[in-house]
Amino acid sequence: MTLMLCMLALWGLGLILLFRIPVCGTSGARRQYPTLSVIVPARNEEQNLPTLLGSLAGQDLSPTEVIVVDDNSADSTARVAHEAGASVIASKPLPAGWRGKTWACFQGAEAAAGDVLLFVDADTFFESGGLRRIVDTYLEGRGVMSVGAYHKVKSPYEQLSAFFNLIMTAGTGAFTILGKKLQPTGLFGQFLMLDRRTYFECGGHTSVRDKILENFHLAAVFRRAGTPMRCYGGKGAFSMRMYPHGLRDLIEGWSKAFATGAAQTPLPILVMIIAWIAGSIESVLCLTRAVLTVNINAIALWGTLYLLFALQIWLMLTRIGAFRFCTSLLYPIYLLFYLAVFARSLMFVVLKKKVSWKGRQM
Repeated sequence: MTLMLCMLALWGLGLILLFRIPVCGTSGARRQYPTLSVIVPARNEEQNLPTLLGSLAGQDLSPTEVIVVDDNSADSTARVAHEAGASVIASKPLPAGWRGKTWACFQGAEAAAGDVLLFVDADTFFESGGLRRIVDTYLEGRGVMSVGAYHKVKSPYEQLSAFFNLIMTAGTGAFTILGKKLQPTGLFGQFLMLDRRTYFECGGHTSVRDKILENFHLAAVFRRAGTPMRCYGGKGAFSMRMYPHGLRDLIEGWSKAFATGAAQTPLPILVMIIAWIAGSIESVLCLTRAVLTVNINAIALWGTLYLLFALQIWLMLTRIGAFRFCTSLLYPIYLLFYLAVFARSLMFVVLKKKVSWKGRQM
């Protein structure tokens, strides 16, 4: 009984970590909007850009400009962006001490004319009316706003991203049971929205020029400057499809920085995540032992706990992506995949000190 109570306590950590994920909504009464510059850092994104730029063109609130910064692409990124009506900037040579994405974002910000800057990744897109809902939500509080893109999962192998999405979302510390009483400890890398004055006063991407996970480091910069930050879920407004080109693409994509991200997660959040994962694993082990010993009472007890974890994971996943119920029901498979890729990422960080992504060492 003591073990069961401990396990229920670990299950409860999931409620604390992802208690609520607010989404963006429109006021419906606003008449004037600030000028808005959308900035897209893009390296070899000829396949993703048509979806993103097409979604922006179809919005009922049009941005003032869309700037695509071509980060030395080897494909037709620049041509595709031009044909979609975006302004294209060819990135200057990468200076020493900079990462490709941070350098591209900074160049886009320098060229932007809007009062508000919106940085988005090329593999994202806006739902119908999504930009207006996002801007309305931003204008309610200003400061810095970040939105976690809703993951549109299509191919079966993409279900393997489930725990990466869950833990990435929990790692921001933005959706705990304490709600708005705590500032986020991290921001989503796919979306950053703030006014240009705040951006340059805080140093923008120059302050995180050498960081792989610039979103987590930017959160620390804004926190030191006393700039308010807010995070939202993107469901119904802002979406993404990650790694649609096969399992190898997915493994390399999640490997490139996930162990580094764990190192940036505040210790209390990290401990709760690890404890929750440990509880979910222990529930499987207890159920397995009960089945092997043909203990009917134990099977009923641990089977109930297993289903509680599966249901909790399902409810979490429905708020952040289009994941199937069977993914939650068979969660040990997806958790093992997560742990294997995390170990691979850790190996790169500890042993090789670098990873390769889109032809560039990071």
